[in-house]
Amino acid sequence: MSTIPVRLGIQQRVLPVYRAPFFDTLAGACEGGLSIFAGAPRPEEAIEDRVTLQKARLASAHNIHILKGPFYLCWQAGLIHWLATWQPEVLIVEANPRYLHTPAAVRWMHDHRRPVIGWGLGAPQNKGRLAGLRNRGRRRFLRQFDTMLTYSLQGAREYQVAGFPANRVFIAPNAAAARPTHPLPERPETFANQRATALFVGRLQPRKRVDLLLRACAALPVGDRPDLWIVGDGPARSELESLAHQVYPKTHFFGAHHGADLEPFFRQADLFILPGTGGLAVQQAMSFGLPVLVAEADGTQSDLVRPSNGWLIRPGDLDSLIFALRQALEDPIRLRRMGRESYRMVAEEINLEAMVDGFCQAIHAALAEQSQTDGPIRKSRRR
Repeated sequence: MSTIPVRLGIQQRVLPVYRAPFFDTLAGACEGGLSIFAGAPRPEEAIEDRVTLQKARLASAHNIHILKGPFYLCWQAGLIHWLATWQPEVLIVEANPRYLHTPAAVRWMHDHRRPVIGWGLGAPQNKGRLAGLRNRGRRRFLRQFDTMLTYSLQGAREYQVAGFPANRVFIAPNAAAARPTHPLPERPETFANQRATALFVGRLQPRKRVDLLLRACAALPVGDRPDLWIVGDGPARSELESLAHQVYPKTHFFGAHHGADLEPFFRQADLFILPGTGGLAVQQAMSFGLPVLVAEADGTQSDLVRPSNGWLIRPGDLDSLIFALRQALEDPIRLRRMGRESYRMVAEEINLEAMVDGFCQAIHAALAEQSQTDGPIRKSRRR
């Protein structure tokens, strides 16, 4: 793993619990230390943000949430004070134009001859009314950054289409777990008790679409119906338990488990399913040799789920989910082969170490460009 020879600062609107291992791993590579500036989520977001960091430092922001839905905006009070106190030599910020504080932070860094890296999912082209105006605004917003970080090839292509130079876009694969140190779990070529075990791990909230998973399992032929394990808790749990009792009694709810407590579930399952948005448990499931069935959402899964190790389905499409489930469960031998490919991908390509390396590349590129410019060139990007 590469090293970062500077003091690093990272701005996050919210720091969710699942990001702690990554930031601590990244902090281990920072010779000058790492400080993260983050605030609290909105109550309705149900984001677990009580983070304990071992190596990285956490500075508290005061998030001021403005409006909701498509009109949502956020201002992080205290950002400039944190910059002046921590004095980062490189700053990484979320590349989201809804965050009103970003331009001020970029100006502060550039006034001090220090580079700023944007970190985002991508920049899909706007369509419909005012699309041209909105796309031009997105281009202006992106030009203020020295380099860009994204999770996938899809995100990289979108930034390039939006006008960001290809040689300054870097991919850091979205990861929640380190390269596995345990061997690939051995699984028999037939399902235990002639019935597969399908596993979901995540927070139980509407956007996870566990309700769709229950209905999809119920729509399978009787002989193909799996035991369905739901690991997680959240505001939708009681409603989902009631629905399961009605439509799919083969469902078992285990409550919330984290870290090493999840290992027995991953080892005993045959297939991991994420029918809704989000969920870095996909990569953790792959580290235990599980094939994965995942809904396409923000593009971050596009490099993680391939025909060789799983299925990407249309989000919210019950028929698509049923079809993929039938394909997955009809051939246990193929399922085992796909699980072995999942393990290989996480061991060799997509893990915390690879994600840190992507950040290191972007940081070194930003520092190299900064050393070749004298300030006015950089300032011209903001016009």
